[in-house]
Amino acid sequence: MKQILIVERLFDGEAFHQNMAVTIEAGKITAVTAAANVVDTDPNIVNHLAGTLVPGFVDVQVNGGGGALFNDLPSVECIETIGRAHARFGTTGFLPTLITDDVSVMAKAADAVAEAIKHNKAGVLGVHFEGPHLSVPKKGVHPQQFIRKISDEELAIFSRQDLGIKVVTLAPENVSTQVIKSLVKAGVRVCLGHSNADYDTVVAALDAGASGFTHLFNAMSPLGSREPGMVGAALENQDSWCGLIVDGHHVHSAAAKVAINAKPRGKMMLVTDAMPPVGMSEDASFELFGIKVVRQGDRLNASTGELAGCVLDMVGAVNNSVTMLGLSHDEALRMASMYPAQFLGLEKSLGVVKPGFKADLVLLNSANQVSRTYIGGKIVFAK
Repeated sequence: MKQILIVERLFDGEAFHQNMAVTIEAGKITAVTAAANVVDTDPNIVNHLAGTLVPGFVDVQVNGGGGALFNDLPSVECIETIGRAHARFGTTGFLPTLITDDVSVMAKAADAVAEAIKHNKAGVLGVHFEGPHLSVPKKGVHPQQFIRKISDEELAIFSRQDLGIKVVTLAPENVSTQVIKSLVKAGVRVCLGHSNADYDTVVAALDAGASGFTHLFNAMSPLGSREPGMVGAALENQDSWCGLIVDGHHVHSAAAKVAINAKPRGKMMLVTDAMPPVGMSEDASFELFGIKVVRQGDRLNASTGELAGCVLDMVGAVNNSVTMLGLSHDEALRMASMYPAQFLGLEKSLGVVKPGFKADLVLLNSANQVSRTYIGGKIVFAK
């Protein structure tokens, strides 16, 4: 069914415009024009919306939300729960993310993602396996008992062609460049992270086809004057993408600013690294592999002391990027939509509001909070 959204303000991915009309048919945007040009008056078709309409947010690292953790229940129902929780905060496309676990859990997660994609479950773009081929010294809260060398079983899972977009985070000191090349050939986007690798090892992995860095600065060898480490290699490389957690806890604002200034525009993207408490009450706590994780305000810590993911949501990351990092609102919005869409190879369908693109849209109110979320032109959240 045709619908026309007439909005006070539109950010199309490139610039802000006043009093615009967005026409949607069959889940896609078919026209973007000045509201004054709309002649249709049918109230069943025309919707007048107060606020700013922006491209839907794309999150490549979502462990949980709405009380659900993908590792605990790798099922379609869990994915749907996570998706609903994040839609409240403007996420219209996401990768359910499985952290380091047993291979049997990885297989179940893959089956669940394949089923979700087969049945067009809202927002599911693919899967992110964060581990298990990581570095023990930089494991964070990843369970050490499951960190291991890559085997044929994992390679078979990563090589499946029914999982949508596949991202795998690995430590390059523990995975050979030959394996990285084979993963890339199988359609995997290889990200580097949870790693203590030296600069040369990281550069070799990039040369082999790795294209991203998982939560830059966190759980990776730091930048030093004589040992540039993974952070140094990430900032030097002009072609790779970096995920950045802007919650005020994971990365100091000064470090985040340095990183953004170092990378070419479009190569830094916002991620949430979200855990089950997103969308839940302030006192929500949960268990991660038998370790209690406690929420204190907007921070999650394991009882063993480590940061344990985030209660960050995407609209929060956008607004933090403006207030904490001094970014313009339009650039922060691009970091949440256009740039991650480009990283995932979806730049021709997501990340901007233009004819031919999927009608994944977010309506922001005057306080830049989400008042409505559309996926494929359908309202999935309304305040």
